[in-house]
Amino acid sequence: MLGFIKRIFAWWDGATLGTLWTIARGGKFVGEDAFGNKYYQEPEGKGTGADGTRRRWVIYNGYADASRVPSDWHGWMHHTFDEPPTESPLPRRAWEKDHQPNLTGTIYAYRPKGSLATARERQKSAADYESWTPEG
Repeated sequence: MLGFIKRIFAWWDGATLGTLWTIARGGKFVGEDAFGNKYYQEPEGKGTGADGTRRRWVIYNGYADASRVPSDWHGWMHHTFDEPPTESPLPRRAWEKDHQPNLTGTIYAYRPKGSLATARERQKSAADYESWTPEG
């Protein structure tokens, strides 16, 4: 019962009942990315989007965070690419790094030396402030 109630209200964790109902009625599974997110689109010829395009959905694996969608899937979701990455993957360059979600607000976020969120002292620099003390 709790799972049912969670599906009604918890849009940030997976998909709501409305989204699942829409996909069950006419969503076609297109593929899955390395994070476990699943991608769907409307069947051929339906096109209920704003300009007659077929709608596309992502069902997040866990917490719904758009930064967890890799760039190739992002391009497909926004109709930049017609073919999904499962059919025609983007070419990878030698200098490209693997996709990483935004880690801000997590324990894995970058915290430089001197940050209030870390115990490490910041490195001294030549421009450090020296307080004035009166000669006495």
